[in-house]
Amino acid sequence: MAKEDSSSSSDVDVSSEPAPSLASIAENLHRSAIESARTVQQSSSTHFRAFQNFVPEAVSQYRTYEDAFINKVKDGLMIAKENPALGAGVAISAALLVMRGPRRFLFRNTLGRFQSEEARYARTEKNIKDLNLSVDLLKKESVKLLQRTALAEKEMKYGHTELLSAGTQFQQLAKSAYKVETRAADLLDKLRYVPSREALALRAEASQLYLCCFYGFKFEASEICAEQTDSEDQRVRGSCVSELMD
Repeated sequence: MAKEDSSSSSDVDVSSEPAPSLASIAENLHRSAIESARTVQQSSSTHFRAFQNFVPEAVSQYRTYEDAFINKVKDGLMIAKENPALGAGVAISAALLVMRGPRRFLFRNTLGRFQSEEARYARTEKNIKDLNLSVDLLKKESVKLLQRTALAEKEMKYGHTELLSAGTQFQQLAKSAYKVETRAADLLDKLRYVPSREALALRAEASQLYLCCFYGFKFEASEICAEQTDSEDQRVRGSCVSELMD
């Protein structure tokens, strides 16, 4: 019995050991996280303070260099003012150095002499390849431009032909309209000399037809005659229509 009690007590002790170990691990992790956060905060605050201390020094150094540069420029301007020939020579030399041709000539006659023949040959070959590429591009662009020009010329000729045909059609339409207008005017003049109610009705109908054809709208003509004789009406209408068709 004593052995059993001792074994059970040892088992209880073993089973109860992991719980405090996990709690201690959690506490250690919490403490380490807090300490790391404090160290990060302290380091960031120190860096920020160092940056704040460095900014005035950088500004003062910048102002010092700026003042020195301005003083140098002023001294150079004063020297150029006192010695105009020297200033003109320096200005001309600077302008020549800015230009591409004199700069290449100067480089070729100074530093270019130290280059080997192989380097010169490779550089020349590279320049030739670049020139060939540029020439090929120009040829392709010129071919495209010629094709576009030919297409535009073709479209222009087609449009010119269409305009000429449209103008001819307009002229023919104007001539036919003038002929119809003349015939309608003659018909109206003839109807004026016919003193009858049928003639008045036909004249109103001819005027309405004229306005509908040439002005594109219709209007309602007032009925001049209420009753017409069928035989006379058909005869007069047939003669008027035949004259218009002729």
